[in-house]
Amino acid sequence: MAGDAVTLHIPGPDGERAVRISSPSRVLWPGPGITKLELAEYLVAVGAAFVAANGGRPVSLERFPEGVDGERFFSKNPPRGVPEWMRDVTVAYPSGRRHPQLVIDEPAGAVWAAQMNTVVFHPWASRAEATDLPDQLRVDLDPQPGTGFAQAVPAALAMRDLLSEVGLTAYVKTSGNRGIHVFAPIEPEHEFLDVRHAVIALARELERRMPDAVTTAWWKEERGERIFLDFNQANRDRTMAGAYSPRPLPDATVSCPLDWDELESTDPGEHTIRTVPARLAERGDPWADMHAAPGRIDTLLEWWQRDLDDGLPELPFPPDFPKMPGEPTRVQPSRARRDDADD
Repeated sequence: MAGDAVTLHIPGPDGERAVRISSPSRVLWPGPGITKLELAEYLVAVGAAFVAANGGRPVSLERFPEGVDGERFFSKNPPRGVPEWMRDVTVAYPSGRRHPQLVIDEPAGAVWAAQMNTVVFHPWASRAEATDLPDQLRVDLDPQPGTGFAQAVPAALAMRDLLSEVGLTAYVKTSGNRGIHVFAPIEPEHEFLDVRHAVIALARELERRMPDAVTTAWWKEERGERIFLDFNQANRDRTMAGAYSPRPLPDATVSCPLDWDELESTDPGEHTIRTVPARLAERGDPWADMHAAPGRIDTLLEWWQRDLDDGLPELPFPPDFPKMPGEPTRVQPSRARRDDADD
């Protein structure tokens, strides 16, 4: 009801913003009883770190009008009613289409998105000023059945060391679920396809060193009980939950930046909407200096070319992408074998 609305007054770069939260008592996470207002207050509490990590980038909003147990949908175009003090930027998609996406420049923007029932924020790897040129190399370490967060930890640590070998500084966060996200700041000099190839080269090298623990196999039937190094998260218009973004999981977990020395002892389930503000206040933001000294992907691109010269092919793209040069057939291996047997 309109009479139930609450107005939050949030400091911003141009003065205080008043953001109205309608239906503040609506429960979004039934288990812990977290409401829409509590989500908004969380985004105020972590606002500076949230904007440092996700601001200034095109962002997709994953919205849950009936709470996390209900229907969800993505807003890529800015929702109706965007305040005049928020901006958008036009981006190009793999299909060739172009349209605007919202950009969050201050905590009040994230709070307004929560008013629109946004739970998960999905920022691009590029900035609004150069949407075609990523300034982050990102890898999603995705545990497969039979594995979990504990098995992803050694892979993440090995990836950190491998990135250091090629002159890149790695940062880590929980996915908010079982996985781990490893980021490295890079100079915005290469288009998405080049950065994807750098990620594939990185992942293949780690796979050589840890063949029983990690895999680059795109098809699930070939992954086994290993950590999948999801290279396709580096594609244009492919995003993962941003740092400090809540997740639509029963305990209201958050994709939480960590210091590397705490990765082995952390419990990702402990980082929630209710615990992360105090953690941030006590420990500070592990990602605060992420973009102070970006690196280059030249060595990784040399590895990519080396692997091509050695006969390793391009890897599959997501099914909604147009067919890409050099890409193998998008047919599940077991099906391909059946088709060959039928010929």
